[in-house]
Amino acid sequence: MLRGFAHAEDVAGASTKKNSPMTYETVIGLEIHVQLSTRSKAFCGDDIRFGGAPNSQVSAISLGHPGTLPRLNAEQVKFAARLGLALGSTINLGHTFDRKNYFYADLPKGYQITQDARPICVGGSIEVLVGGETKTIRIHHVHMEEDAGKSQHDSADAYSYIDLNRAGTPLLEIVTEPDLRSAEEVDALMTAMRQLVRYLDISDGNMQEGSMRCDCNVSIRPQGATYLGNRCEIKNLNSMRYARKAIEYEVQRQIGVVEAGGKIDQQTLNFDPATGVTSPLRSKENAHDYRYFPDPDIPPIQLTAAELAAIQAQLPALPWVLRKKMITTYGLSAYNAELLTAEAETAAFFLALSEQTAAYTAAANLIINKVLPWRKEQDKNLDSFPLSAAQLAELIELIETGQVSNSTAYQELFPALVAAPDRRPAELATANGWLQSADADELGSWVDAVLAAHPDKVKAYQQGKKGLLGFFMGEVMKRSKGQAETKKTTALLQERLG
Repeated sequence: MLRGFAHAEDVAGASTKKNSPMTYETVIGLEIHVQLSTRSKAFCGDDIRFGGAPNSQVSAISLGHPGTLPRLNAEQVKFAARLGLALGSTINLGHTFDRKNYFYADLPKGYQITQDARPICVGGSIEVLVGGETKTIRIHHVHMEEDAGKSQHDSADAYSYIDLNRAGTPLLEIVTEPDLRSAEEVDALMTAMRQLVRYLDISDGNMQEGSMRCDCNVSIRPQGATYLGNRCEIKNLNSMRYARKAIEYEVQRQIGVVEAGGKIDQQTLNFDPATGVTSPLRSKENAHDYRYFPDPDIPPIQLTAAELAAIQAQLPALPWVLRKKMITTYGLSAYNAELLTAEAETAAFFLALSEQTAAYTAAANLIINKVLPWRKEQDKNLDSFPLSAAQLAELIELIETGQVSNSTAYQELFPALVAAPDRRPAELATANGWLQSADADELGSWVDAVLAAHPDKVKAYQQGKKGLLGFFMGEVMKRSKGQAETKKTTALLQERLG
């Protein structure tokens, strides 16, 4: 729930209702909930690993038994500061916890421990890529809180079921300014935030497991207007496909209401993926509805400047910094840089390989086209990849110097190396006859034999059908069993054909 500033949860994107003379702009703000990868819950020692039997990861504290007291998870505070520093937020060295009073069927205490008056992080921003363009999304604040349990309403009988394993799991809520204008931008922001929390190693960001969710606050206004309209909050979207559908439906619904002469009521909405329709859950609350007050059981938290400096020093290289470095320092295309920085381990793999070879584009292509598909097929991390950076660099050297053709290296030599990781690339290439010949006499004999065998095609080439060069090249490769060095063979064919 956004609070403390007007309409900071509105969502946006340019839209028009069919046959409507008016053009509308959608305004979107997100509340992103990130479950943290701490070892225990926010205020007790319960396990938080995903997949446990329902209600098996609970205790007297997380069940809200009378007389129990919360104790702070120091790792949650460090993770929050780490994210705030990465976003360029101001870190409040002194911050407090508050009670948010609200009926939660799946939070036994009947209130949520959160931060209201003094959150740990204020301000900041993150850049997202949308359609090849960069857009900056401002952050209003980041605060710490605990998660509720999970209610399941889709069983065959007449009952709802509650699993309290998730109750008390440490969360960070990232509240954006209303800077987004389309479902595409929401997708880009969620993708960038998931990437960031994984780089920072504070969350796995798995939306399918509920580790990352968002509430989308959507409003519309006439194109060119500067005011913010009444917003509707679509709750707990844990799939970007659903988020896109929900936003697109809600924008059209609001336009329909306005054009029918109605007004948009501030509401909290549910989205049904089966029907693609949003429906009201309740009137949207404001801050005073929650009766926030300082939590009497948790004293104010005080970080020191030295502690914050230590957290800052441990920050990894951030994805947008690495992306820029790969373009400017290593000369990679923006597309390849984006692929290589999608995951922190992929970026680290490329950087390690770049220390062994200066053929950076070839290294990027090898990782993207061979190493990453291996990871997906094997369902393993890159630290399990059997070949060393030195072996891959030698493979690239064989390609770059023309000793092995690119196709042979990718289709034959690479899989052979993966199957025999104790062998050297040059050794395997020699043993299997994959080394190309650059000997002028040998190349000449292969080229002359091919041209002599196809006089009609030689004549056609000389009459202007230059595309036949590929045919001649293929015939030379067949005759040489793939051993003809490509560049010199191409040059020799062009010379012989005049």
